[in-house]
Amino acid sequence: MEARVNYLKHAPDPLKAMYALETYIRGSGLEHALLELVKTRASQINGCAYCLDMHTQDARAAGETEQRLYALSAWRETPFFTDRERAALAWAELVTELEDGVPDETFTEARKHFTEKELVDLTWAVISINGWNRLAISFRAVPGTYKPHLRAQMAATITGAAS
Repeated sequence: MEARVNYLKHAPDPLKAMYALETYIRGSGLEHALLELVKTRASQINGCAYCLDMHTQDARAAGETEQRLYALSAWRETPFFTDRERAALAWAELVTELEDGVPDETFTEARKHFTEKELVDLTWAVISINGWNRLAISFRAVPGTYKPHLRAQMAATITGAAS
């Protein structure tokens, strides 16, 4: 597989905005493990191999278990996820697909586990990963090339911050 276009090189300004959104999400107070689960699940739905590789690496590095990662696509059928994680995964799936909107029941369940701000932040996380998935899929980002230790360096280079 070969990448079609180096979108990092050709459009740095929108990437600065995407990295600023990522910085906000990481500082929002939502648990890192929860965010990685949501990003992985949305990437599964969208079929983004590059982002699946990235977020499963990041999740494992943060202590996520192989068992939960392997079962993520069937999370409803397992006892491995907390009620808060289940609410987040249901929310992420519906916000990713948006075929029939987000039912009131899903919103009500999410509100049992998330404050209004947390739910807005979770929604921004889903919006963000869906955007990254669309970039990676469209331009064929090559799975297996992600290196976790280079993420901060790449973000700093794109945003113009000191590394």
